[in-house]
Amino acid sequence: MSGIRIPLDVLTSRLNLSDRFAGMRSQSIGSRFANLKPISEFLDLKRLSKPANFSEVQSRVNYNLGHFSSNYAVVFSILSLYSLLTSWLLLFVIVLVIGGMWGIGKLDGRDLDIGVIRATSSQLYTALLIIAVPLGLIAFPSLISTILWLFGASGVSILGHASLMDKPIDEAFSGEAV
Repeated sequence: MSGIRIPLDVLTSRLNLSDRFAGMRSQSIGSRFANLKPISEFLDLKRLSKPANFSEVQSRVNYNLGHFSSNYAVVFSILSLYSLLTSWLLLFVIVLVIGGMWGIGKLDGRDLDIGVIRATSSQLYTALLIIAVPLGLIAFPSLISTILWLFGASGVSILGHASLMDKPIDEAFSGEAV
């Protein structure tokens, strides 16, 4: 008995995901958040409605992912921050590694002299590795669960909003004329 096969390329080609992510990579962060829509437009309850069929869901998702893309990036960022703040060990490991690499980088290749202890940059990186790897292995299950929660929560939030938020009236009729 063979399993059910889901043609992922058909789903991703219909949602045009590769072009959407290519556009996001070419923008700077400042210009990315410059076109944030007002919260009154983003959370307009008058425009929430149940789509009639799957083609309407596709149409709404395609329009809303482009129209509210900066707002969805903010939602993803807030969920990411929340997931890190609720996983203290993972947050500690990330801060330790980033802070340690930043601190070692501030030495500009010079040795660290603390009293009678002298350590080269190579020794400091090795010590950071020796400390961070076991902590990272302990935090790894938390990392996996955080990533899965983040993708699930942001997927439900963003795709749910995009599929339930109706297009504005002028946009709904402009697609039919073509």
